[in-house]
Amino acid sequence: MPLVSAKEMLVKAHEGHYAVGQFNINNLEWTKEVLLAAQEMKSPVILGVSEGAGKYMTGYKTVVAMVSAMVDSLGIDVPVALHLDHGSYEGAKACIEAGFSSIMFDGSHYPFAENLAKSKEIIEICHAKNLSVECEVGSIGGEEDGVIGNGEVADPKECQIIADLGVDMLAAGIGNIHGKYPANWTGLNFEVLAQIQDITNGKPLVLHGGSGIPADQIAKAISLGVSKINVNTELQLEFAAATRTYVEAGKDKTGKGYDPRKLLAPGSSAIRSKVIAMMTEFGSVNKA
Repeated sequence: MPLVSAKEMLVKAHEGHYAVGQFNINNLEWTKEVLLAAQEMKSPVILGVSEGAGKYMTGYKTVVAMVSAMVDSLGIDVPVALHLDHGSYEGAKACIEAGFSSIMFDGSHYPFAENLAKSKEIIEICHAKNLSVECEVGSIGGEEDGVIGNGEVADPKECQIIADLGVDMLAAGIGNIHGKYPANWTGLNFEVLAQIQDITNGKPLVLHGGSGIPADQIAKAISLGVSKINVNTELQLEFAAATRTYVEAGKDKTGKGYDPRKLLAPGSSAIRSKVIAMMTEFGSVNKA
């Protein structure tokens, strides 16, 4: 099955009151396990790629080729979108050219007028090629590939202006952050989330920093219009913990336990288990 735009899956999610997970990939193991989890759960899925991860995997064309070949080789028949995460203006154009099926342009760090102008251009280019587009208003807290946000709460009126451009999904800061959530985190701002959903006339909304948000807050966010939830840190932590357990048990020193296929197997299995758990939490199981 070829890669698809994320638009249709998110419209269905919004109407069905569930969310589709965007699980960021970092290498072959990540990609394989997320795809197999999606197939097993009959869930649509979005593979997220940050600019840093794209560079690590030797470039966007490599990522497109790997994902496309893997979808074909594994017989994946659920909808799969390949999405640029927090893309710069230049990065968005590069991923459009490379063959991504969905693009996020993050202009939240620009003055709003510049964010608006650049968002409008990227939306027009993507829609001409039948690609889905995500834009951002109000930066997300924490750090993502060197872009640091303080967790600003988005202005609903600015969200409306961006939504009116025809963007397919909108990321709006509501107190969420990238990375681990600190002990003093005050939670999501549901009042602003409700205002944004109302003023954007039911636009599918995106919750970044989905790792570590309590289940009750996830459920409430979905009820208020969040249709896409981004996960990265949680999978990295699961992979690291499983790999550490394997090494600390000395299994890498037993037989051919040093073989990377064996060394990475526990972490890879942990990724698939966590993705399955989160797809269940988000409500996307059997929605493909």
